[in-house]
Amino acid sequence: MRTVTGPTDHVVVVGAGLSGLAAALHLLGAGRRVTVVERDAGPGGRAGRLELGGYRVDTGPTVLTMPHLADEAFAAVGDSLHRRVELIPLHPAYRALFADGSRLDVHTDGEAMEAEVRRFAGAAEAEGYRRLRRWLERMYRAQMHRFIDTNFDSPFQLLHPDLARLAALGGFGRLDPQIGRFLSDPRLRRVFSFQALYAGVAPARALAAYAVIAYMDTVAGVWFPKGGMHALPRAMADAAADAGGEFRWKAEVTALERTSGRVRAVRLASGERIACDAVVLTPDLPVVHRLLGRAPRRPVPLRHAPSAVVLHAGTDRTWPELAHHTLSFGAAWESTFDELTRTGRVMSDPSLLITRPTTHDPALAPDGRHLHFVLAPCPNTTTGPSAAGWRDLGPRYRDGLLAELERRGLHGFGASVDRELLVTPVDWTAQGHAAGTPFSVSHTFAQTGPFRPRNLVRGYDNVVLAGCGTTPGVGVPTVLVSGKLAAARITGAPRAAGARRRPPVLEGQSR
Repeated sequence: MRTVTGPTDHVVVVGAGLSGLAAALHLLGAGRRVTVVERDAGPGGRAGRLELGGYRVDTGPTVLTMPHLADEAFAAVGDSLHRRVELIPLHPAYRALFADGSRLDVHTDGEAMEAEVRRFAGAAEAEGYRRLRRWLERMYRAQMHRFIDTNFDSPFQLLHPDLARLAALGGFGRLDPQIGRFLSDPRLRRVFSFQALYAGVAPARALAAYAVIAYMDTVAGVWFPKGGMHALPRAMADAAADAGGEFRWKAEVTALERTSGRVRAVRLASGERIACDAVVLTPDLPVVHRLLGRAPRRPVPLRHAPSAVVLHAGTDRTWPELAHHTLSFGAAWESTFDELTRTGRVMSDPSLLITRPTTHDPALAPDGRHLHFVLAPCPNTTTGPSAAGWRDLGPRYRDGLLAELERRGLHGFGASVDRELLVTPVDWTAQGHAAGTPFSVSHTFAQTGPFRPRNLVRGYDNVVLAGCGTTPGVGVPTVLVSGKLAAARITGAPRAAGARRRPPVLEGQSR
């Protein structure tokens, strides 16, 4: 594995999101002095926190899987995730509501899910689920340490027996047909393939290798941190500070001071200069490229994932049919992905993720109130309406979204709203996210593994990237891994003993 050259005693990490905090913890654990510079007033990045009239709103991801990856970062400094954060296993992980009125609770316990599938679709589909679960577990084992939790220096690293295992499992076929080998009910197929959208690709076109995301969601377990998702980056920042890390809040990096291929210091908007031996850059790629003074050449331009409209709604009531996480599927499916990724139209029959964090933490809202997070995928600003166009479209889309929720049985939703915040691609663009999407570069084959933007920067001897735009990719688990991989580029430290072992069985998993 290639590492940065020269001294690495003092490392500046730019950005206190999940990837930057993971990098900081791993660097501190390896004995480096670390300064984290963050433009916001506190940690989190995408996983931020907003106070909205007494409601404590998570501004980013709402689903936590694979918490052992976060625990690795805490363990690097002799700390523990479970000492810092109370994790609540979610049962069910999701509730799926379909356009025909049917309902499926998605359990991560194998026996419970098999029984639910049998109730929902019959014995043959339950048997198919058992085989699918075994396949998902094999896909995860074939990929995690060879293709996800690894630093690539060359595409030739793919030439390993694990590549043959992945191919034999069908990993280079298309995701939806592979799921169809096990399940014939189209509703069940959606539950185990919609995760491809996290990777920015329609299930019909996504590599079957991305079934690893379905493994994380439907087999490994889903958790909720007490206090909301923001509790995770807050705890990571506290652990890093206790381990000797220095944090500079409300400090925006505007330039890198470079001499002979090395960054010698970062310069802040205030004019202050922070000297360093190495730098980890975690902002979105456009910001990184601006700081570096150039973007790397690629044979074809980067393609970005679809974006999302998010409605944060504090309400004076809730609805019993909602679980902590509820997937509300429209009747349409393939056509919605065409709208998102090809034609650039907002979904005519949307599938929605509705999260109610007050299910497990009522303290996130005022007494007697409830907090709902409604996410509707939408085209990014390259494929669909521009950021400027969303200024006019946003309010109309919000009204249509409320009407759709009412049509789907959440009667009185609009009238119940006490406080609200609508986030559209215009807001993502204002935060510096390319193509107006918080989901960064999509996971096409040409933007995956060794073909994804590298975390080492050509022409710079001591700069490393972390975050969802670089390896291994988008999502809370992979972003945490990206921070660890970035730290390893600086320290050259081997993986911790036991890191290659299969993750421990946690509550919510079947043995």
